[in-house]
Amino acid sequence: MDDAAETPVTHDFDKDYWERRWGGGEDGSPAVMGAHPASPYLATETSELPAGTALDAGCGGGAEAVWLAARGWDVTGADISAEALARAAELAASEGVGEQVRWVEADLATWEPDGRFDLVMTHYAHAAIPQLELYDRIAEWVAPGGTLLVVGHLHTHHTGHDDHHPPAEASATPASITARLDPDRWDVVTAEERERATGAHEGHVATLHDVVVRATRRG
Repeated sequence: MDDAAETPVTHDFDKDYWERRWGGGEDGSPAVMGAHPASPYLATETSELPAGTALDAGCGGGAEAVWLAARGWDVTGADISAEALARAAELAASEGVGEQVRWVEADLATWEPDGRFDLVMTHYAHAAIPQLELYDRIAEWVAPGGTLLVVGHLHTHHTGHDDHHPPAEASATPASITARLDPDRWDVVTAEERERATGAHEGHVATLHDVVVRATRRG
């Protein structure tokens, strides 16, 4: 069994945790999370899909949801942090797609959407349940014929407990994700480990080690 699946959760990843990350601490400490461009994997993995309904599970600041909305998708962005959603709504308005995105304050560990979606995606989202169980939950929200897109932190021996190396329980591998997709119900299109450089931090460019999985739910 994959190590990421067995590692016990040492972070709560609850509402208080994410509000602190997005809004800063009560002691006036700055927010850890900030604005970022949409994931480059979004374009490569969805460019051939017809626009339809989409759910961004754990949408954070809304970059990916706004990117889809600008390309004709009807998007729902769900996140546990009210601060993150406020920033996402501001971004959508500034990009002229404020009417195309519905923002929902929701705990992905317990929330159930009121329908299914042509595309369900998540980018580095963590909830107060084991990571692979989160992926199990959001996979159930994909409509027949629809697409699941998971972008997450790759489980490697470099995984740590700081801002650049997520805790082990928040990571996965392509094999650990695809093993939970019933082959009678899913066709796996992409299951890869990828690396990319991100913005400089204290004069250094960080390298992100990612897992990217895309699957189509059979009709």
